[in-house]
Amino acid sequence: MKKLFSCIAGLLLTVFCAAQQISLSDITAGKYAAKQIRGITPLADGETYAQLSADGRKIERHSFKTGALVETLFDVATARDAQISSFSRYIMSPDEKNILIETDRKPIYRHSCTATYYIYNVRNKTLVPLSKGGAQECPKFSPDGNVIGFVRDGNIFLVKLLYNNAESQITKDGEQNKIINGKADWVNEEEFSMNGAFDFSTNSEMVAWIRYDETAVPTYTIPCYQGAAPAQTAYSLYPGTYAYKYPKAGETNSKVTVHSYDIKSRVTRDIKIPVETGSYIPRIQFTGTPDKLMVLTLNRHQDQLDFYLADARSTVANLVLREKSDTYVDTPTYENLDFKGDQFVLLSERDGYRHLYLYNMNGQLQKQLTQGNFEVRSYYGHDASGKNFYFASNEGNPLEQYIYRVDVNGKRVKLTENKGTNTAVFSTGCTYFLNVFSDLQTPYVSALYTASGKQLKVLEDNAALKASLASLPLGRAKLFSFKTKEGIELNGWMVKPATFSEGKKYPVIMYQYSGPGTQEVHNAFTGGFYGGLIWERRLAEKGYIVVCVDGRGTGGRGRDFQHCTYKKLGDLESHDQAEAAAYLGTLPYVDKSRIAMWGWSFGGFNTIMSMAEGRGLFRCGVAVAPVTDWRYYDTAYTERFMRTPQENAAGYDCSPLHRYKNLKGDLLLIHGTADDNVHYQNTAELAEALVQADIQFDMQVYTNRNHSIFGGNTRKHLFTRIEQFFDTHLLK
Repeated sequence: MKKLFSCIAGLLLTVFCAAQQISLSDITAGKYAAKQIRGITPLADGETYAQLSADGRKIERHSFKTGALVETLFDVATARDAQISSFSRYIMSPDEKNILIETDRKPIYRHSCTATYYIYNVRNKTLVPLSKGGAQECPKFSPDGNVIGFVRDGNIFLVKLLYNNAESQITKDGEQNKIINGKADWVNEEEFSMNGAFDFSTNSEMVAWIRYDETAVPTYTIPCYQGAAPAQTAYSLYPGTYAYKYPKAGETNSKVTVHSYDIKSRVTRDIKIPVETGSYIPRIQFTGTPDKLMVLTLNRHQDQLDFYLADARSTVANLVLREKSDTYVDTPTYENLDFKGDQFVLLSERDGYRHLYLYNMNGQLQKQLTQGNFEVRSYYGHDASGKNFYFASNEGNPLEQYIYRVDVNGKRVKLTENKGTNTAVFSTGCTYFLNVFSDLQTPYVSALYTASGKQLKVLEDNAALKASLASLPLGRAKLFSFKTKEGIELNGWMVKPATFSEGKKYPVIMYQYSGPGTQEVHNAFTGGFYGGLIWERRLAEKGYIVVCVDGRGTGGRGRDFQHCTYKKLGDLESHDQAEAAAYLGTLPYVDKSRIAMWGWSFGGFNTIMSMAEGRGLFRCGVAVAPVTDWRYYDTAYTERFMRTPQENAAGYDCSPLHRYKNLKGDLLLIHGTADDNVHYQNTAELAEALVQADIQFDMQVYTNRNHSIFGGNTRKHLFTRIEQFFDTHLLK
């Protein structure tokens, strides 16, 4: 009778699990996405912040101390002469008298878009177009709030608010696929996380910008079909094309130069910055001294970052600081730099870990603010005294992140104690901060804190989502670590079915990305493809164990661990994934004959590399939008880690297109035909190589979809396809 009762209970639990299983439709539609406070902008008083309302139709001012609503700054319903029903983004003027309202947003690439912007006068509640000459890009207020600059068709325009919004054009040589002023070209936008490339002087009298001459850059052409969601009716009968400048590894980069414009005298000048052919200018910013412009140049090998302090009027530039590396200067070094005061903080890996270094504006080192075997992950700013600096680091555990304060003497204070991952938005002057905390089991908790670390108010705890997830029969994720045969310790997370039994053998699906400096394994709710490991937990309830392991080359563990893949991308990364599969195969509850792997982009590349690693550890794999030969990818990213094909042919030959004959296991290739990032060419060429080698494989193509492969029903179809592939090869 006891055995019969156990069988009945198990059957009922199985039926309940099947009835309660979360659907792909709900996952891809965002039903299980955690709430976060959107559109936060710290305001000038240091006591309040602006945010988007929950319905996305208002901009509200809230107290940093209490979270209470202070006032509504903008409301679509009450704005005078408003001809809009919604908006996507806003930009506050420095004096907070005007707000730019973004509407009709049309994405171009990852960071860029065109949009129709409106100027909203907070006091008068009037809403007027920024320009009537066509859509605008990357608008920006001058420091005094009286001028707005923007880019259209590769040229820079100014709108003067004190002169009845008079519009003027300050460059006239912009031309598609030839000249771009004040806005990054494709490769600079993608690889240096920038869009707008112009700035106003602190006295609002001058504008400086980067000019990109991409005339000599080779053109890449993408085919365009009618498709659906949305349909492009212009191509209903004959396909069209989209052509843009894309420099592949070893090819010609844009020629970059810096220029300035005197708003009063209307004089344009060429700033004398020495830039080697093929090199980059990843950032420019005016300093707190009028006319003084800081220009950062990065050589093509990206192992030398130079800081030039230039005079925007005399055009003379002097080298004030040089950051060098034996491998490459990583991108966090030139992100979040602020030159508006009389000192600045630089993130550098020069001692083996990413730490904070304090410099004066002449480039003289004042102090190394942090040191130790941990990484500073983000720098947030300093308080009004300039003696206390705020940052996030993984001190104590590379899988976690906490908020800290350090003073000029190096005394460090931990401001958040919740065990997991913390990120922050600080008030102007760093008196308060909004902290967002999560761990593997806890969706984002947004709370206000004082700069000393005292919690003031919880604004959002995602209690409803947490309760909803708890009510479902889902397995829980756990962190683990193991050592490879070389003795290298690697970290991972694992999701088991809720009905897991030690006496059963389970198939395993391994997910990874593995790109340089990235990190998929955290004690955070960001885990997995959709966050909260929600899709991975769905897979677990179908009978899988889902695992992710960060191998060598990934971030959070110091320069040596990350940079060891230099000039040989894919070699160590695929070896470590194979080592992870071998380790999993030793576990008593894993069926080592049924291990699969999948990844997207670099993860797709590494999936194929791992399946062709030689040991035949993977039954099957799915590679979504994979790089198959680094010769097909762009200069800035690829050469940062590989140098050029001309310099490192052997390193480039370590790729799927050169390793495919060793492929073991069934492969599904997935790609979008309109991928402007990892071109469809990568999959097309690998597919042809497999055909000619008589190697069978599966393939799924998505019409007109870019690197993110979404739109309409696309995401649901894609993940259904992946699941069915795994089910066929691992469960049936």
